[in-house]
Amino acid sequence: MDRAIKILIVSDDESLRTVLEFCFNGWGYEVFSEGSSSPDIARITKISPDVVVVDVHAASSPELEICDTIRNDIITAYVPIIALIDKRQLRRQLLNLRQWVDDYLIKPPDPLDLRVRIEMALKRAQHSFYANPLTGLPGGLIIEEVVREKIRGDGSFVIGHVDIDNFKSFNDMYGYLKGDRAIMQTAYMLSIAARNWGNRDDFVGHIGGDDFVIVTTPDKYKEICQNFICMFDTIIPFHYAPDVRQRGFLMSRDRTNRLRRLPLMSVTVAFVIKNNPAEFNNIIELNERIAEVKKYLKKIPGSKYMADRRMQKKDESLTLQVFSNDESLLNYYKPLGQILVENNTISYDQLDTALKIHWKSGALLGEVLTEHGFLTGEELSKALSYQESDLKVNE
Repeated sequence: MDRAIKILIVSDDESLRTVLEFCFNGWGYEVFSEGSSSPDIARITKISPDVVVVDVHAASSPELEICDTIRNDIITAYVPIIALIDKRQLRRQLLNLRQWVDDYLIKPPDPLDLRVRIEMALKRAQHSFYANPLTGLPGGLIIEEVVREKIRGDGSFVIGHVDIDNFKSFNDMYGYLKGDRAIMQTAYMLSIAARNWGNRDDFVGHIGGDDFVIVTTPDKYKEICQNFICMFDTIIPFHYAPDVRQRGFLMSRDRTNRLRRLPLMSVTVAFVIKNNPAEFNNIIELNERIAEVKKYLKKIPGSKYMADRRMQKKDESLTLQVFSNDESLLNYYKPLGQILVENNTISYDQLDTALKIHWKSGALLGEVLTEHGFLTGEELSKALSYQESDLKVNE
């Protein structure tokens, strides 16, 4: 945050308020204090605190009411609340506070410990507020902050805009729930590609809808993108009905009632590379260059990626890459979930439940299915053996 963080301290303990005010004012925070056990919510909303520290005297004290009021007011609902709890009342107080507070400390708190808890609570709140609710990936202002920081820095970096082609036709044909699943799986595959073939501090964000962003380094972006596209082109067709998957296209009527062939989903990744600080000065210029690359790529069918040629080093080869998986691949490769459903081992609903957990947590699909009791270890081993043997036969 560029401005000072606002902290509201609610406590009847004057000496505690004095110590905390002295420490946090010295650290550059803007501190407000309230001695009343039932401060007016209108005053709190006027202060607009970034975090509230509440001194809870007892398990049934009025401070519980103010926690409830803050959490249920539309303006302050997402403001982090940190409770200061009497050690003697710890067990009872936690049971009463668990639905209202984000963190707690034993009284009297070490001001430095409280400062760390405040900073952690603010980071969690910021990510939660600006994260995409479907994928959990950072979105909105977090993406802007990351990109602006990269632009201001001296190091080289690559930013890529990922867009799913023909997503609207899929969404129109199969409905928004299946559309959401395709987006969730894309987010998972992009994250996995960045984790496995990128740097530890690479960034993946969800702009919204079927648009994503990835920030990495010039030596990593090609390998990340190639592996991501390979996963996408292999797995995403299984979101379609078997006959559509085999045909390789959808049949749909347009607004004039004319029957049209619509390609299956593919992916376009437009990159811009920054090699030195003079190449662009702000995020608007960066986005304009990405848009130019994306506009060119959208004319090319299939999954592809390209980096802005103006940013290439003289000795670097052309980076346009168009991918076309071996068509025979889809005739024999099947994901684990598809095998289990076709064998009537699990239902579509069970697979859907397990996949959402798999995409969100990164846990192996087989482990999720067995942990939830959807299949046995023996059934899982059999399906995995079938998948492996089928691939070997068709190599």
